[in-house]
Amino acid sequence: MLGFVPFALVLGSQAAQKGLSPIEVPLMTGLNFAGGSEFAAVELWTSPPHVLLIVGITLLVNSRHFLMGAALAPLMRHLPKRKAFSALFFMCDESWAIGLADGRKTGSRLSLGYYMGAAISLYLTWVVFTGVGALAGPVLGDVRRFGFDMAFPAVFLVMLAGMWKGVSAARPWLVSLVVGAATYLLVPGAWYVPVGALSGVAAAYYWAKPS
Repeated sequence: MLGFVPFALVLGSQAAQKGLSPIEVPLMTGLNFAGGSEFAAVELWTSPPHVLLIVGITLLVNSRHFLMGAALAPLMRHLPKRKAFSALFFMCDESWAIGLADGRKTGSRLSLGYYMGAAISLYLTWVVFTGVGALAGPVLGDVRRFGFDMAFPAVFLVMLAGMWKGVSAARPWLVSLVVGAATYLLVPGAWYVPVGALSGVAAAYYWAKPS
């Protein structure tokens, strides 16, 4: 939750500088709840906005949620669809990693109370502090000068450390990193997100041991 605060402030500040109000910013982050696509949308925001472009980029950046949802699906088979869909609405990268790790520890079943406790706490932190960033942004200016944007990669490094199972199991991560970075440098737009994710999945499938 603490890790969410700095880059929530960055997003809120950037959105305010693009003309979004302190009401519109938490509405955006509360209805979408996916930081990467929100940063992309704010970066592309103009007046009037190019709606189809922003929708397309949002779909592209959020496409990783297809893979994340598929990974959680076997752990959620015991849940009624109403509860499963509610849980997936609150899913972000961090709550996904927490839920996946917990589900594997507790016999391949997602503990809904544990997962939702973490997910809703993260959700509220994100929505509230993006709103605070929108309010404080005009006063503080570009909050990136305080180094707040460093929190974004730091949170993901902590997630990776928690999922570390050795060099051999991490080979798909390296493939995803190299392919994603190359795509980022060579191909315009946000294609590096799904390309990096799918290349990692393909590598994991290739190196998977036969059951």
